[in-house]
Amino acid sequence: MEKLEPKTIDDYIQLFPAKTQLILEQIRETLRKAVPNANEVISYKMPAFKQNTVLVYFAAYEKHIGFYPTGSGIKVFQNEFGEYKWSKGAVQFPIDKPMPLDLITRITKFRAEEDLDKIAKKS
Repeated sequence: MEKLEPKTIDDYIQLFPAKTQLILEQIRETLRKAVPNANEVISYKMPAFKQNTVLVYFAAYEKHIGFYPTGSGIKVFQNEFGEYKWSKGAVQFPIDKPMPLDLITRITKFRAEEDLDKIAKKS
């Protein structure tokens, strides 16, 4: 039987256990506040917030939440990741620890500014 692909962030969140759903909703709400004009989309089968381009993606796994603010979002904030596992495009927040909502907010706002700057330079 083929697993249905989520069409909305609500669909995506419903795929997970209740505890994980709460964390995903917390991140979603944090992103909504950080970038109120961005649209919620599903991209690469993950929840994402999009302005002119996708600003950030996030996804749930068994032991962590993956946060994907693209390379620039990682590069600018990598010194703040401390104990978190991270790579050039992603950072992992353990599911059994409080989510760093302030950090998520700052990275997302940075990405939104970067996105607007790119559009301004094109016009």
